[in-house]
Amino acid sequence: PVFFGGYPITPAPAILHNLVKMKEFGVTTYQAEDEIAAITSVIGAAYAGDLAITASSGPGIALKGEGMGLAAIMELPLVVVDVQRGGPSTGLPTKTEQSDLYMCMFGRNGDCPMPLVAPASPADCFEIAQEALRIAVEFMTPVLLLSDGYIANGAEPWRVPDISNLKPIKVSHENKQGDGPFMPYLRDEKKARPWVKPGTPGCEHRVGGLEKSDVTGNVNYSPENHQYMTTLRAEKIAGIADFIPEQTVEGPESGDLLVISWGGTYGAVRTAVKQSVQEGLSVAHAHIRYLNPFPRNLGDVIKKYKKVLIPELNTGQLRMIIRGTYLADAVGLNKVQGKPFLISEVKDKIREMIKES
Repeated sequence: PVFFGGYPITPAPAILHNLVKMKEFGVTTYQAEDEIAAITSVIGAAYAGDLAITASSGPGIALKGEGMGLAAIMELPLVVVDVQRGGPSTGLPTKTEQSDLYMCMFGRNGDCPMPLVAPASPADCFEIAQEALRIAVEFMTPVLLLSDGYIANGAEPWRVPDISNLKPIKVSHENKQGDGPFMPYLRDEKKARPWVKPGTPGCEHRVGGLEKSDVTGNVNYSPENHQYMTTLRAEKIAGIADFIPEQTVEGPESGDLLVISWGGTYGAVRTAVKQSVQEGLSVAHAHIRYLNPFPRNLGDVIKKYKKVLIPELNTGQLRMIIRGTYLADAVGLNKVQGKPFLISEVKDKIREMIKES
């Protein structure tokens, strides 16, 4: 079963409004009284064995931070959708922006990494939502999906896929095997713990926000254990990179300039790069859909180009993360006007950077 619990906040309610129509497909929807109630309802649904989803925008994601941390330490699978809008605070509720990346990457107390994925277009939302659910279930972790107002309010032709061609999301709930005690944090090769429905005979166990021992799940306050568990949870998230596609590049495999984009800037950036290539410029485009962890080969891709340009609808958040991760001297093209990029804006910056080189 699928459970969606959310509080209506612009521009995210369309997800709730559409899922309400799908009761006959086993979808349960719940409109909570506030954002904290929404995230905790989803945690409860995930604990009960449902595919659990919530959605909000910037201010609501801030309120959900503690709940996401609880889901992370409990290691429960759920998806949190952030349809980004202009901020901070109430900001520009009906305008687009990409300024929640730092919050989604780092906005929980403690060392609490979570997987981040982002669609490139309205049509891509279908596939990236599947990816988010697959990662959540296979790695027993909450996952953040970063959309934005431009994508949410956009439309494009989309071919309804043949269900038989879709990669299945394998959901399995643990049943007690053997005579020994049940170990709720005994991990598989992906470092994922078992997913157990409450009431399963022989699988009684405790969950909660206190630090716990690996394998047994018993509360453990020892310094060494906290170091071990913090590292283990981080390694599980980092290991997802082994199970996602490598980064692709549109254009020459090496050259003067690599333009990196993410989220709803895809269309403008892709068109700008394509037109620049047709004009004879040495430029390529890499659009990142997996923001944490990054694809394994992203660092090698970046090294093949003399310069890196990252257009974003913020003041340079992905640029700073790319700089810190790969020590790349990335340059930003930043716009925070509540409007998407014009193709001409990106092309002008491409020409400027190639001319300088």
